[in-house]
Amino acid sequence: MKKRVTLTFPKNAIQMPVTYRLAKDFNVAANIIRAQVAPNQIGKLVVELSGDIDALEAAIDWMRSRDIAVSTLSREILIDEETCVHCGLCTGVCPTEALSLEPTSFKLNFTRSRCIVCEQCIPTCPVQAITTNL
Repeated sequence: MKKRVTLTFPKNAIQMPVTYRLAKDFNVAANIIRAQVAPNQIGKLVVELSGDIDALEAAIDWMRSRDIAVSTLSREILIDEETCVHCGLCTGVCPTEALSLEPTSFKLNFTRSRCIVCEQCIPTCPVQAITTNL
């Protein structure tokens, strides 16, 4: 089973090897999608956890017991078709190629199933046509 979550670390937990502990202690793989971590600051990771459902729940409980806030992601990227000017800037930052330009019409295509909601496209859009639903 896979579960996408946001982890928010308190300042005192930044040095904790969380992904190592998830793999070693719970047999849960953590694919880091986005990270904002710096010494002596609150850190955030967007990760996709994969493993047995019971192991995932145990790993999440363990992280919460270490004062790491865990929130599940049910967000998705939304594109305002009326605002979008099909410039293609967002396609250059999309790591999964969920955003692409149609080769003949140069219109933006969005393949939702490929999107990992990393949100890199949002600040790139010059007309602010890309948002999330939350």
